Order: sequence, then structure tokens, then C-alpha cells
Amino acid sequence: MIIFFGMFGTGKTEMAINTALRMREIHGKVSLADIDTISPYFRSRDEKSFLEARGIDVLVPPNAMMFADLPIIVPQVGGYIENPAFRNVIDVGGNDDGATVLGSLNRFIKKSDYAGLLMINKFRPFAEDAERIGHQIEQLTRKSRIRVDYLINNSNLSYETDAQTINEGEEYIRVISEVVKIPVLCTVVPDFINVDTSYEQFRIKRFMTTAFQ
Repeated sequence: MIIFFGMFGTGKTEMAINTALRMREIHGKVSLADIDTISPYFRSRDEKSFLEARGIDVLVPPNAMMFADLPIIVPQVGGYIENPAFRNVIDVGGNDDGATVLGSLNRFIKKSDYAGLLMINKFRPFAEDAERIGHQIEQLTRKSRIRVDYLINNSNLSYETDAQTINEGEEYIRVISEVVKIPVLCTVVPDFINVDTSYEQFRIKRFMTTAFQ
């Protein structure tokens, strides 16, 4: 199971969607749980039909409440986490409230193999320095009761992103990694950019078309 979390605007939803699609190429059963109760604008549930047409089970509230700004987690999420036949991806809302919602699933997650991946976008206002990121990690892990195993560099300026943007993000996350003692897993690269990176590239297609997603 892969859990994407981090602050608002760091690209969790894009990574969750692209990761689910990549996993579906390898595994027969894949689910994507949208438990983002924070952002009303950027949600995996917006691509529900697209993902389901590609064989991915998308776990979202019932149709009547799918787009409500309410802390709703469908009860099936726990069952999917406990089902060894599925490879699960969880898209968590940003900030402390999102971490608290994730913590409500702890009784299921703690019994599963998972990777907690923290998305970082250098160009968001709450990512000024390593001290600020370290504080975010402490807050998120305490409230979610989920560890952070890896950092992911998703420094971007939406469609204004270029090679320099990504390289600046790599320099930044290298410092963050040294300070917080958490390794960097990869650098996210949109499919419209060609760039050499220090970290392994994870190339994505953009589904969220607004800035920073």
C-alpha cells in the first residue's frame, strides 16, 4: 500500500492517480481511496470514471455526497486495506486535518505493509526551509500515526514548470533530506518536460489542470 500525504498543493492527487495507473499495469487488482476531505478543488474522485474504465477500484463517498466538503470516508476503505489481493493507493488531504482523517484508519494500516510518501513542492509558501518541513513532518506523523518513509520532489509551477524548476527542487530536497534524515525516493517529471535529474524520475501525465497540482 502506498500513502501519499503532505501539505496542500504538493501534488498528492496527481501522484496518486498516476501511481494507481502504473500499478494497474503490473497487478490485477488495484484500488485508489480518495480520503481528501480538505480540498474541494483537486480530488482523485474527479477522475473516477476514467480510472474505473481502466480497471481501478475508486473508493469515494456515494454519488450524492461525492463532492461535499465533509469528512466522509467510505467504510470499504478498511476492507480494501486488509485485502491482500489488492494493491492500494491512498490520497490524503493536506494539513493537520487530513492527517487526523488518515489516523482514523490506523487500526487497518498498522497491520499492513505500506510506504508513507511525503510530497514536497519547493514553490509553495509553507515550504520555505528544512525547519518548516521538519515541523510539518512531526505534525503530520503525530496526528496520522503513520511514518514517513520517503520524500518525493514534486517541485513545480504547473504548466510553467521547466527543467530549471525541477533542478532547483532537487537541490532543495537534498538539503531537506539531510536535515530530516529521510531519503528521497524520486523526482516527479511531467511528461511534457525533458530533463536530467539526480534522483530517479517518476514521469506523470497531468490530470489536475490548475496550478501546483
